Amino acid sequence: MTDPVSHRLDDLLARLTLPEKLGLLHQWQAPVPRLGLRAFRTGTEALHGVAWLGTATVFPQAIGLAASWNPDLIRAVGAAVGDEVRVKHRADPDRAGLNVWAPVVNPLRDPRWGRNEEGWSEDPWLTGRLATAYALGLRGDHPIRLRTAPTLKHFLGYNNETDRATTSSDLPPRVLHEYELPAFRAPLAAGAAVAVMASYNLVDGVPAHLSPLIEGELRGYADDEIMVVGDAGAVGNIAGVQEYLPDHVAGFAAALRAGIDSFTEDDEDSAPTVERLTEALARGLIEPSHVDRAVRRILSVRSRLGDLDPDPHDDVPPDTLDSLAHRELAREAARQSVVLLRNDGLLPLRPGTRVAVLGPLADTVLTDWYSGTPPYTISAYAGLLGRLPEVTTHPGTDRIMLHVGDRAVRHDEGPLALGDTAAEFDVVDWGQDVVALRAVDTGRYVGADDTGALVADRDGPGGWVVRETFRLHHRPDGTALLHHLATGRQVGVAPDGRLSVAAGDPAVFTVTLLVDGAAAAAALAAAADVAVVVLGNHPMVNGRETEDRADLALPTGQAELLRAVHAANPRTVLALTSSYPYAVGWAQEHVPVVLWSAHCGQEHGNGLADVLLGTADPGGRLTQTWYADAAELPDLLDYDVIGADATYLYHRGEPLYPFGHGLSYAEFDYADLRLSTATARAGEEVEVSVEVTNTGRRPGTEVVQLYTRQRRSRVKQPLRQLRDFARVTLEPGCAARVTLRLRTADLAWWDETRAAPVVEDAVHSVLVGRSARDIRLAGALAVTGGDAAAEAAGSRVGAAGSRVGAVR
Repeated sequence: MTDPVSHRLDDLLARLTLPEKLGLLHQWQAPVPRLGLRAFRTGTEALHGVAWLGTATVFPQAIGLAASWNPDLIRAVGAAVGDEVRVKHRADPDRAGLNVWAPVVNPLRDPRWGRNEEGWSEDPWLTGRLATAYALGLRGDHPIRLRTAPTLKHFLGYNNETDRATTSSDLPPRVLHEYELPAFRAPLAAGAAVAVMASYNLVDGVPAHLSPLIEGELRGYADDEIMVVGDAGAVGNIAGVQEYLPDHVAGFAAALRAGIDSFTEDDEDSAPTVERLTEALARGLIEPSHVDRAVRRILSVRSRLGDLDPDPHDDVPPDTLDSLAHRELAREAARQSVVLLRNDGLLPLRPGTRVAVLGPLADTVLTDWYSGTPPYTISAYAGLLGRLPEVTTHPGTDRIMLHVGDRAVRHDEGPLALGDTAAEFDVVDWGQDVVALRAVDTGRYVGADDTGALVADRDGPGGWVVRETFRLHHRPDGTALLHHLATGRQVGVAPDGRLSVAAGDPAVFTVTLLVDGAAAAAALAAAADVAVVVLGNHPMVNGRETEDRADLALPTGQAELLRAVHAANPRTVLALTSSYPYAVGWAQEHVPVVLWSAHCGQEHGNGLADVLLGTADPGGRLTQTWYADAAELPDLLDYDVIGADATYLYHRGEPLYPFGHGLSYAEFDYADLRLSTATARAGEEVEVSVEVTNTGRRPGTEVVQLYTRQRRSRVKQPLRQLRDFARVTLEPGCAARVTLRLRTADLAWWDETRAAPVVEDAVHSVLVGRSARDIRLAGALAVTGGDAAAEAAGSRVGAAGSRVGAVR
């Protein structure tokens, strides 16, 4: 930080009173008019677009952006999001803050994690590289001033929603330093991120908000100040559900001492936080110096954002929001996010093909909890419509009527009630027997309002508490009970005939099937040349923040739909749209084409259509393993990836689709592997090059991947580990020499006996190929380690220190 800025902060700290300083330690920072300090808010959500602040460009989910393996594209998306944050901030500075809570850098250790879509990869190095690109876009190119202030989430060891505030992520030293910390280090060391959010869980029995790693590790990763913010309500958990300290005053004091600078508590009400910290000062639990330290970190970020001085980023024009350039970028991002998993030659679709686009995601675009409000959406069906001569669609959902006794469930203007005329409902299956009911006449979904009455006025499942999902409990006599998941109650009938979860006895429903959804979809498939079945998850159901997945299976109704369509027309394409991997072994064995994309935002349908039609080559590659069965995974709460043989690094089984997998419409040949040297010392860089030739008949994009494996070691080593990659696009018959870089310091592992990284004298297999399991060429590199090597490796594998006692 430059001296003038430092002097400015010193001056502000000297002139602020202690109560004024305490007012700056809350998410909603109080203004100090006498010193020219405006109100300031931390925490604008910006994972893949500006969220919760109205219309904004919605890009693919982070796991979808990651599938592009394109740091330049990801940085451009980050820059676009940063500009839209600036536009929102200028329009409403009180609610649209410039401290953005993105990216998430928790490695995707287990695909059952409910927040899988927020991360980038199961590989910590790749997570760090791609998240750094996104954060660089968010922060802007000015060497000092920030477009926005990116905040890494969530420190540390956070990959489960089940009991997330009370479970402890136990991290052996090697797992901590080799797997968990590197993804945080990379964006901070690059100056891309300037803040970090602590996580809800405990780490090795200590609340993450009190972790000694905040001061002992995290703050050593960057030259500038790092602001650490608490997650929503998490500091209150220390003396609350975690019962780690006796009262909130002690909990808040311990968090401040541990290095939490900004408290995200009690929504906009800063009074409880200020009161607790004031009492902590009176008790002697904290000193004014602890307050000064935190305030200085906060003001340093505000200064870099231009909050204290004229701001070079303050001239972003309003029409940047939802601009044509951002729409085009959203389409390009959606296009590059599509991963072709299997193709027997059915794709790309030929001109003139008659297509039936089928399934619950065929003609809808779904958004997740951290999505913005898209200005428009293009579904898979809409993306193909007009580009082929005949395109039909059906959601594949059953259509039903409901009766209670001899009275029908009707839908008029108000709540659902019993009457003479039956309403019709489509039943959408989201897995685990969870369904949503969509009123046919309006297209709106059924949910329970605040009084418990069932109303059909919802956009779909959504909100922090999802009130639009049910289970139909079928009884032996053919009737059914309707269970409302959010309240845990059965639907009953109020005295006035209205359906309600607040009524007395459960209503016994007779369910009349009007349309067999699978049969209707199969009929359209039989009449088409090709069936495209669009299946996947709803981002707000069965796998989201607060809820992990139970397994990796497709929803039962969706799997049955796929089989019915394939039986009617074997020329079937399975287009998965999901926040996470599925175990789709049946499709891999029987369906000609399987492809995947995340929920790709407003341009999803256009990006998908571009790939289906061959306008674009499928350049996406998986950044996490797709397992054949959940039985191959360890317990969700087992964070020891080394001991559990978890992730592509240690997994010994045969995955359904391996890390790095993805097909092109072209074919590529690898030849002439060269290393710049056959021997190297740790700390040196080795060039690895290979000749890649497009031997196919179409232009194509290949992602050339470099892995290594240490052949001998005194400890367990990864079976393969990504070291570098490069995207290359080639015309038919053309070749290019692709050069990759192997940093030998990256070959270090954490030696617990030395509390330091170590590079052993060893031979490493150098592996180049199309995925972690599709290796085309192999070589060898002899590496010399030693004491100097350990020092060189230190900046890569972990700064020092065995874990020390928790702050109490």
